[in-house]
Amino acid sequence: MNYIIYSIILIGYSVGFYLLFPKAGRKAWEGAVPVYNFFILTRIIKKPWWWMLLLIFPGVNFLMLMVFNSILASHFGKIERGSQALAIFLPFIAFPLWGKSDIKYYGPIDRSKHPKSWLAEWGDAIVFAVVAASIIRTYFLEAFTIPTSSMEKTLLIGDYLFVSKMAYGPKVPQTPLSFPFAHHSLPGTVTPSYLDWMSLPYYRLPGFGDVERNDIVVFNYPEGDTVLIQYQSERSYNQVVRDEMYRLKQNDIMRGEALKNDDYYNKLSRKLIKKNMDYTVRPVDKREHYIKRCVAVPGDEIFVEHAKLHINGETAYIPPQFQYRYQIETKSFLNKKILKEKLNVNYQDIRTSQTENGYSYFLPLTLDAAEQMESFDAVKSLTLDASPRGASPIFHIFPNSPQYDWSEDYWGPLTVPEKGTSVELNLKNLPFYERIIHVYEHHDLQVKDGVIYIDGSAVTSYTFELNYYFMMGDNRHNSADSRFWGFVPEDHIVGKAAFIWLSIDPELSLSEGKIRFSRMFSIPE
Repeated sequence: MNYIIYSIILIGYSVGFYLLFPKAGRKAWEGAVPVYNFFILTRIIKKPWWWMLLLIFPGVNFLMLMVFNSILASHFGKIERGSQALAIFLPFIAFPLWGKSDIKYYGPIDRSKHPKSWLAEWGDAIVFAVVAASIIRTYFLEAFTIPTSSMEKTLLIGDYLFVSKMAYGPKVPQTPLSFPFAHHSLPGTVTPSYLDWMSLPYYRLPGFGDVERNDIVVFNYPEGDTVLIQYQSERSYNQVVRDEMYRLKQNDIMRGEALKNDDYYNKLSRKLIKKNMDYTVRPVDKREHYIKRCVAVPGDEIFVEHAKLHINGETAYIPPQFQYRYQIETKSFLNKKILKEKLNVNYQDIRTSQTENGYSYFLPLTLDAAEQMESFDAVKSLTLDASPRGASPIFHIFPNSPQYDWSEDYWGPLTVPEKGTSVELNLKNLPFYERIIHVYEHHDLQVKDGVIYIDGSAVTSYTFELNYYFMMGDNRHNSADSRFWGFVPEDHIVGKAAFIWLSIDPELSLSEGKIRFSRMFSIPE
């Protein structure tokens, strides 16, 4: 369908220019040559040649194309609203029709006879501002807000930061037909902010370098391809499917029925969800933005034991403001304002319950804060809250398979896939790679009678076509990251956290220090 649309537009433009250009004193053939015809167009409408370069930038190019269409129409005397609308939105129809008529070329409008209204003047200024800001946002710097505590205390809820697209090279937008400055939905709605009529293949322009271990990276959420409208980004579609599979299995166990294979429960779960819930499918560049630390790059072996991360057999880098969750037994109640002031614990992260001999708390703390907490007179004990193997629900931890009893604190070992390398493929390790093969690298994957088929051929190995990364939050026990949904493909990488330009604590008033001045213009480590 995309190619049909492209062909209609291209043919419409070429025919229209072929017929219109001679009326403006140019050769007909100049209008029929793609790309070159737009260079000639800048001559006809008396605009700088470099305007043509703006057509290279997806997202910006369609806005500029509308500007070109409008100006060309006005040079042929089509300045009334209806003609302008036809030129802007249906040029591949308007230009051929006008070219076959007895239309005349008048050149630039005499503004002394046709002065611009204040509305038109403002419109020109807005178009220029949108074009300039879109280029900056798409290819250089984009502003992001930290909405959750998954990276605390490295990045705090309420931090506003700029992310560098040039760090790893900006991605060419894969969905160029979109509303300016909106990500996946129009502001305040669930209506998509983009049209999927046209899509471009993944391509990354040159940047300053590659993703390195321990970089703080913004990326498109890999499991965000299918989104349940009622949950938005709170729960992924795939996790809801896994939860439904678990529920169906438990129901069969309670009824004393024999369990079927996972493929049966998977298909039944998807059928029930499709029947009862509204969902949408998003392209890669319109998936939710996440920010985490890249703890492992392609080819690294990752292993987590008792919440301690190991990369290639060595203890991994520990960020300065890294956090674990601790269970703390106290003799008396701890004031939440004191916890906030002394240990910088968010109110929303404080979990407490009363016990026979005092209170029990579950708090995320930095290593320094944990030492300070142990010195409190009211504290009886402080213990790292690590989940043992098998403690997490079976389908919640990657690879989301009952073959593995991994938890968020006992995970791996597993090697991060690297482009060009091959891995033996069998039914035991297929859960690690099936999403890579089918979703990220777009191959048909099937298992029949214990044999794995890719694109119709039986296989025993697979060679990766992309690089992958493993992301984790610095707030290790409050982070939905690669331990839960797996690897991040290179085409999902957006950019690197550059600097914090504003920081606001949503839990405090202005008099209590709502604006964190000390964090402004700082670089997260």
